[in-house]
Amino acid sequence: MASHTTTRIPVTGMTCAACQSRVQRTLQKQAGVTDASVNLMMGTATVTYDPAAVQPEALVEAIKQTGYGAELPAPSRSAFEEQDARDKATAEEYQELKRKAIVSGAVGLAGMAVMPFMHAMMWLTWVFLVATALIMVTAGRHFYVRAWKAFTHHSADMNTLVALGTGAAFLYSVIATVVPGFFLARGVPADVYYEAVILIIAFILTGNAFEARAKRNTATALRALVQLQPKTARVLRNLAEVDVPIEEVVAGDRVVVRPGERIPVDGVVVKGESAVDESMLTGESMPVPKKTGDRVIGGTINRTGAFRLEATTLGEASVLAQIVKLMRDAQGSRAPIQALADRISAIFVPIVISIAIVTFAAWAVLAADASYVRGFAAAVTVLIIACPCAMGLAVPTAVMVATGKGAELGVLIKGGEALQRAGDISAVVLDKTGTVTEGRPTVTDLVVTTPGSDELVLAAVAALEGLSEHPLADAIVKAAKERGLAPGQVEGFGSVTGKGIVGVVDGSAMAVGNAALMADYAIDVTPLASDVARLSDAGRTPMYVARDGALAGLLAVSDPIKESSRAAIARLHEMRLEVVMLTGDTERTAQAIAREAGIDRVVAGVLPEGKVAEIKRLQDGGAVVAMVGDGINDAPALAQADVGMAIGTGTDVAAEAADVVLMRGDLRAAAQAIELSRRTMTTMKQNLFWAFIYNVIGIPVAAGVLYPAFGLLLTPVLASAAMAFSSVSVVTNSLRLRRARIA
Repeated sequence: MASHTTTRIPVTGMTCAACQSRVQRTLQKQAGVTDASVNLMMGTATVTYDPAAVQPEALVEAIKQTGYGAELPAPSRSAFEEQDARDKATAEEYQELKRKAIVSGAVGLAGMAVMPFMHAMMWLTWVFLVATALIMVTAGRHFYVRAWKAFTHHSADMNTLVALGTGAAFLYSVIATVVPGFFLARGVPADVYYEAVILIIAFILTGNAFEARAKRNTATALRALVQLQPKTARVLRNLAEVDVPIEEVVAGDRVVVRPGERIPVDGVVVKGESAVDESMLTGESMPVPKKTGDRVIGGTINRTGAFRLEATTLGEASVLAQIVKLMRDAQGSRAPIQALADRISAIFVPIVISIAIVTFAAWAVLAADASYVRGFAAAVTVLIIACPCAMGLAVPTAVMVATGKGAELGVLIKGGEALQRAGDISAVVLDKTGTVTEGRPTVTDLVVTTPGSDELVLAAVAALEGLSEHPLADAIVKAAKERGLAPGQVEGFGSVTGKGIVGVVDGSAMAVGNAALMADYAIDVTPLASDVARLSDAGRTPMYVARDGALAGLLAVSDPIKESSRAAIARLHEMRLEVVMLTGDTERTAQAIAREAGIDRVVAGVLPEGKVAEIKRLQDGGAVVAMVGDGINDAPALAQADVGMAIGTGTDVAAEAADVVLMRGDLRAAAQAIELSRRTMTTMKQNLFWAFIYNVIGIPVAAGVLYPAFGLLLTPVLASAAMAFSSVSVVTNSLRLRRARIA
């Protein structure tokens, strides 16, 4: 079976949806490429390919053959360095566009001021011929270079429209200047459009500059994350505190952190106590208490006490680096709705050129006076007003802003597809332990069948549970320690999935688990039925204990509901979502917890495969299902759901089975993720609507359909201003998501 690799290739020169589509189609046609996604906003191509069939160098060359710039990313560059380089490049692009726009705008306005005097002072016409040529080969040079490259590769894009429009206007003006008699002999005024050409370039550059600045704003959250990475760490070396560059810290180093400082690396507290502000990573506003043995995350802020930590995960393996990488991957991804814009952009430019030709012909045939001049101006206006840029920016700008907003809330969304699917969710399935409940259970009751055997039973169970990975095991071990009981000698141990554990402790055969496990060993649990009913009705989880084939007693463990769960579930109901809880617990215990939390429906006593089956049942009924679980035990269910949400502590950000990672252990983050997705989908649809409707209305008006009835005819200069505005309006609309209040 072929192995596949994914690489991200920076692409330069893309300006519109047509550019993006052409690069993407070219990559998808390459042998060995299984998937290619090109992002106009990020200026990247993300390609999944078979290394045995194609090499990255060939992919770069394929992009270059389409007329765009491409280069292999630096292999040693970290996620932080990549984002820093991207920020610098974006800032330089904005400054260059702004400079060109100001210069060309000033020359264009000067042209407008002297235009009334040109017929009287012919030398001014020659001055502006030269000035226009200079502006075209300096400020506007990239339009013509890229248009020519597209032409040589048998394609067309936004640059083609700008180059054709301004080039035709300039050529017309040059002929009118050099041989005015050519037009006068045919009864056509020898008008010139020099100021129009300059102002068209100025307006489009102005729009591009605003667009570049807005693009920078869409990456604000990612930039803020990158800036969390400290440059140095205070490390203990030879019993002395030494400040060293962050790159020189190695696993096992003891790092000193003082109050008010940013924690430099991931680690475990080995001395001292404090409260740490993790809000930038988890969205949790309250500082989190930390003591010896607790994990801390690099980039968070130490608020109160001083402590020492032992460095653990470093560099690209650190939590912060993983988050930055995940966000960059998400922002470079595509939402399925983008396919609509792609299909239109593929045929957009040829259609516009055809409309411009028809416009000129119609004016030449139907207009009563100055038909060729008006037809020419209308055709140029059609070319200029058409804007595939807005269509290309409509979806990726919304994805970028939404993923950044999500990160601020402690919600990491793994791409445009997950973002779009989450907006359609109609049912939310919740795991119980650690999701609805605290996940820190305690032993509340111990009932034995033989009086006086309490300690013997608890010690034996604790010995077995000490080898178990079940969430309730720690509670039992802790309870035994609190009573000062020494665990017995375990000679054999086995785990029975979904039922419990078995083993031999101090020579006695032990079995600890649910009624199904007891049934497997033909053990009658009737003597404790009333106790089980009482404890289950109180929302506690009972576990039977058998010793040498006989019922020895039961333990009851309670896992309290999180304070935030009730509010989160109420919010999900306000959003008209069905809420279902899945658990391996007994029906009575599960129903008690569901009543307390306000959950609609419970499916109790299910094994992991039972959770998958329940999600399938909901999906077969037409529901779009989100599964919220811990990202490890619930991996099959997370993978089956339409949207898998891994809820955790912020240390396992790369939960493979999940589409969304909730960085704090709070169900309200799931509600926020769904609401953010819904708002983002609304924004995407608004963007696409305005991008399409702008062209649907603008192109006919530019062609002159309103002229016969209302005498309304756009000029090429107004068309260029409208075109620039359309792209900026789409990006600005997406930026509103940054200020959205997500409850």
